[in-house]
Amino acid sequence: MNTISILFVLDKAKTNTKGLAPLRCRITYLGERKPFATGLFINPKHWDSKQQKAKPLNEENNYVNNQLSLIKNKINQAFLLLQLQDESFEVDDIYKQYKGETLVKDYSLLEYYKLYLERLKKLIGIDIKQPTYDKFEYIKDDLEEFIQLKFKKSDIKLKDLDFDFITEFEYYSKTELKHSQITINKAIQRIKKVVKKALSQKHIESNPFEEHTPKKVHPKIVFLTQEELDKLESHIFQSETLNKIKDCYLFCCYTGLAYKEMFELRKEDLITKPDGISWIYKEREKTNRTFSVPLILPKALEVMEKYSSESEYILPRVSNQYFNRLLKEIASALEISKNLTHHTARKTFASTVLLSNDIPIEVISKLLGHSKITTTQDYYADVMPEKLSEQLKKLKSKIM
Repeated sequence: MNTISILFVLDKAKTNTKGLAPLRCRITYLGERKPFATGLFINPKHWDSKQQKAKPLNEENNYVNNQLSLIKNKINQAFLLLQLQDESFEVDDIYKQYKGETLVKDYSLLEYYKLYLERLKKLIGIDIKQPTYDKFEYIKDDLEEFIQLKFKKSDIKLKDLDFDFITEFEYYSKTELKHSQITINKAIQRIKKVVKKALSQKHIESNPFEEHTPKKVHPKIVFLTQEELDKLESHIFQSETLNKIKDCYLFCCYTGLAYKEMFELRKEDLITKPDGISWIYKEREKTNRTFSVPLILPKALEVMEKYSSESEYILPRVSNQYFNRLLKEIASALEISKNLTHHTARKTFASTVLLSNDIPIEVISKLLGHSKITTTQDYYADVMPEKLSEQLKKLKSKIM
């Protein structure tokens, strides 16, 4: 069983002009020491270090001895109380308990991360979705492997986190896990959320990642050009299944719907305004933001009318994997040398259908259901350099 040592030490080097030296107390626990001032002073000739008492017994020395006894009893009571709580503690915790300070548990990183996950799990279906929770879970597994490899231990203290930890984890994710920079940025962003929560609960004194800036990533946007889009629209496949996939893809090229939004689009999601224009009103699963898209582009209306009578759903329902597999067949048949996936339809909507037709970026952001306009700008600002060139020429003509 672990015990503590309480020792009173006379600091002769700090003897004052009255010839009195301060008495300091030193608590030792698990090999760690915590010295502190008692506020008591004594003539060095009157201090018996072996018996830990002031001698000879007189009114002044009796007062010192009584105060030392009270200090020792309070320290022992603090130690006993911490033992009864059945949680690990350090010598600093004993001192804080003795001083009556509020103790904050000294968590390790993975220990606190798991508690964070427990709280997050209860929010599934309320504030978050299962995939969001799963991503935090995956990162916890990566952290476990990293800590084992880097520190040769199962966990590290939250208070030991520093800037170097996050840069080393970033390097590990890139070299060992072979993650892309986008994936690494997302992982670090989630770790920072956990650490920020620990900071708010005062488990750490400062945020070690505050000055960390994620590396900027400019993803390559894959989309159909107007020529490729026209080729797809005009082609009739012998396979009815391929024609269905083509129609669904084109519908998303003219509405910007993500796969799940398209897959779950029901008639009840359509609202017709007084001007006779139908709108899609739906919640974007990724951001939980309601977005609206007007159904005014002819091809989207044509596809919707073709399939809407079959069931409560607007379009045929197929799995994402099957959908993307057939898209590759379609690309091959049309000699389109691009890796077509459902998501490229959404990119085509933003790039070829909207941006190339001078639709403002603010409107595009709203139609895509992005939570921030900067998200739209990051993705699409460099997609249409020729449009930028046109705008600069217009500006030049105005100021010449």
